[in-house]
Amino acid sequence: MIDMCFALTNVIIPEGVTNIGDEAFYLTYLPNIQFPKSLRRIGPSAFYWCLDLTNIILPKGLTDIESNAFYECTQLSCAKLPNTVTNIGDFAFAYCTRLKDFMIPDGNPNIGSWVFSGCANLTSVYLPCDLTVIPTGMFDGCGLTNVLLPNALTSIQYGAFYGCANLNNLIIPAGVTNIGDWAFIGCVGLTNLTFPQNLTSIGNGTFCGCFGLTNVVIPDSVTSIGDWAFESCTNLQGAYFAGSPPTSVGTSVFDYDPELTIYYLSDPQGWESIFSGTPTAPWLPQAQTVTANLGNQSPFAFNINWASGQTVVVEAATNLANPDWQPIWTNTLATGSTNFSDPQWTNYPGRYYRLRSP
Repeated sequence: MIDMCFALTNVIIPEGVTNIGDEAFYLTYLPNIQFPKSLRRIGPSAFYWCLDLTNIILPKGLTDIESNAFYECTQLSCAKLPNTVTNIGDFAFAYCTRLKDFMIPDGNPNIGSWVFSGCANLTSVYLPCDLTVIPTGMFDGCGLTNVLLPNALTSIQYGAFYGCANLNNLIIPAGVTNIGDWAFIGCVGLTNLTFPQNLTSIGNGTFCGCFGLTNVVIPDSVTSIGDWAFESCTNLQGAYFAGSPPTSVGTSVFDYDPELTIYYLSDPQGWESIFSGTPTAPWLPQAQTVTANLGNQSPFAFNINWASGQTVVVEAATNLANPDWQPIWTNTLATGSTNFSDPQWTNYPGRYYRLRSP
């Protein structure tokens, strides 16, 4: 153990060493270190508070990075992991505040809790394609702007992205059925959120304080929404439910969302005029202009927004005073949006459109 050797600036670890023990270089001021090819394990707190450590290249063959291994190495800006790593312990790189990007190798390594907690400048991360779990607090307080979640993912755990204020776009993969408590609380920059169709549970406080959200679509598979799940999403205007009301609904789910209306499809039973303290209304298809000047378009076109899987009919008439509405187009939405165009519109001095379901 060489802990608290404040004047130590250079160390050569010889070949043959397979293990760096617990707290081996705790609170030393090494600016860099060369690891031997024989290294297989870095023990708990081995480089804890090595405040001058700037870059590390870990050797191929390394399998274990134990808890707190590089905790609060505040000058560490680059860390390259080999694809032989199978275990990354709790808080392994927590509070490495200059760390900007990180690549976790494929192989679905065991990843502990709060691994990158407090890495405020971590803006980019590569997650292995076979990763199945985002562990507790993994990116708590990180600077991530976007993150590509792997298709193999099945679970997002407690506080996984807690306070990631710069995160703005999120597509949750199809295999995720549960989003843990407080997973995205305080993600104030989150503006685009897509849930998977097999999602069943949204935990307590999961999206609390996500000021950037204006609309969310809740799949019909969701049966449980926890306490405060969307509390203080102050710009949330529409929560669109594709199915019946969830069977388990917590308290204060939508508290302090002053502009919010809950929308539901016309057929599901169980909806009343108020849901969780929020007014409700039918979810109807909406036409959205493609450009500000539709008159110059050829053909005339607009987007239709509605629930995935719903069938919409466009009807047209030429006289609103005595309309004769005729169906001219029918389509089932594969996603939540489709485009309608009418190449015949120039054949009429005036033509009007409306939407309905079959």
